[in-house]
Amino acid sequence: MLTIRKSQERGYADHGWLKSFHSFSFAGYHDPAHMGFGNLRVINEDRVAAGAGFGTHGHKDMEIISYVLSGELAHKDSMGNIESIPPGDVQRMSAGRGVMHSEFNHKKDETTHFLQIWIQPNVHGIEPGYEQKQFDTADKRGRLRLVASPDGSDGSVTVHADAKLYAGLLDGDEKASLTIDPRRKSYVHLVRGELDVNGKKLATGDAALLEGETQIALSGGKDAEVLVFDLAA
Repeated sequence: MLTIRKSQERGYADHGWLKSFHSFSFAGYHDPAHMGFGNLRVINEDRVAAGAGFGTHGHKDMEIISYVLSGELAHKDSMGNIESIPPGDVQRMSAGRGVMHSEFNHKKDETTHFLQIWIQPNVHGIEPGYEQKQFDTADKRGRLRLVASPDGSDGSVTVHADAKLYAGLLDGDEKASLTIDPRRKSYVHLVRGELDVNGKKLATGDAALLEGETQIALSGGKDAEVLVFDLAA
């Protein structure tokens, strides 16, 4: 079964300095029908205004991935990490038994556009952790590149969760596919462009929710950037 969720069906919040689309219930947006999917709990598409950001705040027992699309995100946390996250980098923070962090856009004339992703962990109370890796455009062109996994395989960042995350860039005749276990769930989020998922058309911000399927087939891309999640049911 494949279900399409259109971009405009997502929750939306405009805080002035922050404009955010919520794929699942988050903060002031509550939809009992969209509390998460499998162990995927949050996908927030955030746009942070120049010179603004999230002040220091805490997380616990959550795997948090930041995927920057444009601009740059400055990260600082209680583990001592002070990092800049540019487009193409995937940052993973394991909140474990508790971590404090802040995220800021230090640019004076550019908005930071990024995805904040939360995945529920399969272990709790662990030591907090941090990892950041670059995945360049060529590595994602015309294919699904593994960028996060439980075992860090193929150079991906390691998440303490029963989930894998792939990123791909497809345009024109480029095609990509992924064999999936029908007992699991899969979630396809189209970051930008247009793309066919198992013959169904997605536009920017749309998502495809898959259950009981054995394959994800991607084609018909028009400047498409896509994230594909393989999730515990």
